[in-house]
This record gives sequence, structure tokens and C-alpha cells, in this order.
Amino acid sequence: MGLWNRLKEGLEKTRRGLVGQLGIVLGRGAIDEELYEDLEALLIGADCGVEASCQLVEELRAKAKEQKLREAEELLPLLKALLKKHLSAGERTLAQAPAGEPTVVMVVGVNGAGKTTTVGKLAAREKAAGKDVLLAAADTFRAGAIEQLEIWAQRAGAQFISHQEGGDPAAVAFDALEAARSRDVDLVFVDTAGRLQNKVNLMAELEKVKRVMGRSQEGAPHEVLLVLDATTGQNGLSQARLFHQAAGVTGLVLAKLDGTAKGGIVLAIQKELGLPVKFIGVGEGTDDLRPFDPEEFVDALFAQ
Repeated sequence: MGLWNRLKEGLEKTRRGLVGQLGIVLGRGAIDEELYEDLEALLIGADCGVEASCQLVEELRAKAKEQKLREAEELLPLLKALLKKHLSAGERTLAQAPAGEPTVVMVVGVNGAGKTTTVGKLAAREKAAGKDVLLAAADTFRAGAIEQLEIWAQRAGAQFISHQEGGDPAAVAFDALEAARSRDVDLVFVDTAGRLQNKVNLMAELEKVKRVMGRSQEGAPHEVLLVLDATTGQNGLSQARLFHQAAGVTGLVLAKLDGTAKGGIVLAIQKELGLPVKFIGVGEGTDDLRPFDPEEFVDALFAQ
């Protein structure tokens, strides 16, 4: 199955929910106020978020009036174009370190979101592109996290740095950066803890890891990716706010999009947090973690 078909298949649940109902709303004939209200409710129900949904419908209303549209079905191309515009905000490529230095990517997120698996898939992707990659197991608190990441490193052919379980995560990160520079590594992914005794402890730990990396290498980490489980919907937004405050998130990875009928969360996150979605996960395979392309995403969402 090609990459396009895998994306289309991964968005099947959302397409059946959102686009299926959209067809009913836009198939009723003339444009009227009730149609816009139903459309807004539909977008909110697909987890697009209240603010983003209201703004989208207002823009749609203005465009339709400007173009003197009368039939509801004429709104679909406009809606697709507006979705693409909203989802295109922000820089979606990974930041790069200055030449001759390793690019450092800190990966954060709650346990169960798919964080360690995402790190492994990102490593495999970059290795396939010819990069020399190192994985740092700075999640020293979750049982089995170090072993899980080591397995991914072996699969990807990446280098691996760890300490013993329960060790200091900041020390792991520091050692990883020192090793990366001495070995001329191109890219370092630092897997971090997703749960400590409470949120305060977790956020303090992440702040410390980030601070120590900055001392080891100026400008590090160059990217802080937050992995969110798309199936958690609006709960993901509150998680994102907390992690953003503690670690200064620069981009998002939305995992498990294939498991939700509410893929509109992509729009809500981008609008309400002002953070670009950089990668999406639409399946179990390594190739199913892919760079987020708004044009491709919307086209796959509305594909017949």
C-alpha cells in the first residue's frame, strides 16, 4: 500500500464521522443561517475546538457572501481551502543546529501517548535519510522504558546512551550530548519521563533536563517535540499547555490519528496553542509516522 493510501486509510474513522456528516449538512440545498450553525456544531463535535470552529465558519460565511454563493454544496471547496490555510501556520520542518554540531531534539509527553515509539520511528526515519543518530534514554523512571528504547535503537541502527533505572535523567542527557559531539553524530533524540509522583515533580524534572542540555551545548535542545495521543481529544490540549509551560514546546507529534473519529484535534491544537503539528502517526508501521502536510492531510480527509 502506498504512502497516500496509508494516510487515507489512517484517517478513515475521521472521514466517516466528519466528512460523512458534512455531506448531509451540505446536501440540503440552499445556504441559510441554520446550515452555518449546524456546520459549526459538526466541527466542534469533530474536536476542531470552539475557537477554531467559530472562526472557520465566520470566514466561510464571509467568503460565500463575497462570491455570492447560494447552494450549500458550493461551500465544500471553500471549506477545504480554509482548512489548508489554517493548518499551514508555523514552521513544520525540524530545526537544525549550526554546522558541525549535533541537532538535539527533546521529546516529551505523558506515558501511553506513544512517546518512546515515536522516538524510535523518528530515529529510523532519519537513519534511512543517511543521518547518524543517537538515542538517549532519559526516561529512567518508567519500568522497561530504557529497554524499550534500546530495542528501537537496535532496529533503527542508531547509537544508544543510558544509565541505570531510577538514575538522573539530566545526567543521561548530558552524557548523550557529550558522546554525540565526540562521535560526530548528526542528530540526538532525548526520550524523557512522562510521569512522576505529581505534575509539579514532572515539570521540574523536564525543566532541569532542558537546562542541563543547554549548559552542555549552546542552543540545545533545538527542538522540543510534544507527543500527543490523538484519541484523548480535548484532554490533549490541557496536557500541551502544561508541557509548553515547562519545556517550551516547539512542535507537536500527533500519534494514533488512525484510532480516532475526531481528527479535527489537529486544527484545535494549531489554533489554540499556536504550535505547528510537525508529524502525524496514522498506523503501526515505521512509515506511518510522517511529516504533517496540510494539503495532503485535507485532501486525504475528503478523499472519496
